[in-house]
Amino acid sequence: MPESTAKADYFVGVDLGGTKILAGVFDEKLSCLGRNKMSTKSDRGPEEVIDRIARCARDVIDECDLDFKQVRAVGVGAPGAVDPETGRVIFAANLQWQDVPLKKILEKELGVPVAVENDCNCATLGVFEKELQSKPRYLVGVFIGTGLGGGIIIDGKLYSGATGTAAEIGHMVIQVGGPKCNCGNRGCFEALASRTAIFRAIHAAIKDGQKTLLTEMLGPDLADLRSGDLRKAIRKGDKLVEKIVEDAAEYTGIAVANLINILNPQTVVLGGGVIDALGDEMMAIIVETAEDYILSGTNKGVEILASKAGDDAGIIGGAVLARRSIK
Repeated sequence: MPESTAKADYFVGVDLGGTKILAGVFDEKLSCLGRNKMSTKSDRGPEEVIDRIARCARDVIDECDLDFKQVRAVGVGAPGAVDPETGRVIFAANLQWQDVPLKKILEKELGVPVAVENDCNCATLGVFEKELQSKPRYLVGVFIGTGLGGGIIIDGKLYSGATGTAAEIGHMVIQVGGPKCNCGNRGCFEALASRTAIFRAIHAAIKDGQKTLLTEMLGPDLADLRSGDLRKAIRKGDKLVEKIVEDAAEYTGIAVANLINILNPQTVVLGGGVIDALGDEMMAIIVETAEDYILSGTNKGVEILASKAGDDAGIIGGAVLARRSIK
């Protein structure tokens, strides 16, 4: 190996999700050199999951023909309420974790500094620094996947709030007495517009005797249903799926308007698996609905756009976090 590469600095960004772990290797300029994916298997408990994170990070370094000694730091985006100071996951409903010292265990396993932040804060950081080149100083990120979360950038800095758990936008109540959310409340944004919420609405409609092409495509119990299947069904003229996705987009538009009214950002960026798969079907409705609900005069120059980072937003953010942690 040439001398110059041996001394180079690399960062590993990890996106820990309810269903999958994604790890990526990045150089100083945040270019991604390789990525690796593993299933989370959260039912096996925190220790097994953390072991899988370590394995996923080691494997991706190995695949890039690098040595872990060349890694300066690892940044992890974890779901739920996270204390970034101590690197503990306080509570993560989708993983069924409570007070897990993620940073401490992972540093012991990997032997390098580890920084931990909420996954959507992380993704917002990634989009802000890499995709938007740190330009909008006031930014809100909204990420719609299995769950739903966000991040807030104020004057170029990630806003964490008094105890580090700010931007839990998925738990804004948008419909009083609405569907039950994983967090225990009813009518949360997450319970109305996440992938889980959309799938739940589709299952309920089928049970109610409504027709959808999805049952022809995937069988009566919709095993292996993915966001991409919804796009295919809509493009084949599936009215039921179209209506449910439109409803989710409207709820998202209302949530975006609330965030704009309260925070007055320059940009609201939307990402996550649902937006990646259904952006063409949802973005126009989100923007139109948001414009209907934004307070007159507060929307001057505000941009509402879909992130192009896709699945990589979380791992880019992890790398940003890792890079910042050693500066």
